[in-house]
Amino acid sequence: MLGLGVWQLARAEEKEALIATALAAQQMREEAAWPDTEEEAEAALYRRTSLTCSRVAAYGAVAGTREDGAKGWAQRATCIDNSGREFIADIGWSRAPQQPDWNGGALLGVIAPGPRLVADPPIIGLEPLALPDPRELPNNHVAYAVQWFIFAIVAFVIYVISLRRRNRSD
Repeated sequence: MLGLGVWQLARAEEKEALIATALAAQQMREEAAWPDTEEEAEAALYRRTSLTCSRVAAYGAVAGTREDGAKGWAQRATCIDNSGREFIADIGWSRAPQQPDWNGGALLGVIAPGPRLVADPPIIGLEPLALPDPRELPNNHVAYAVQWFIFAIVAFVIYVISLRRRNRSD
């Protein structure tokens, strides 16, 4: 249990470094290429990019937040780009799920975890989504470390009590 607590403290440092890197990525002016691998996706998170959706393969809607914090629906398109690659794009916000009247086109936006593109600006007819913010990444590893240390203390106390009871009965 102590080892798990120490591991969580190390994870907290790793997460803080990840968040700092993502905050720095947000400030980069140069557009990133759309990632093809998981490693590229991690390096490109929170960077701006542009893609062309040559064809919309599917539409959907997921819970989403408008840029002013209002809750509603992120309208999501599964797109095929000019080279045949598939990518996910959150193309805008609406109060209710709907299928937008959009057959593809140029998209600008931010690379979000998934990876997926969060369009900025949204397509015509939809409102802007809240852009992904690395400060929203959960970093509760210190709390988990404290929890493991408390578990270790409680286990130690129970062990001491059980030894005392056994010695009294002998």
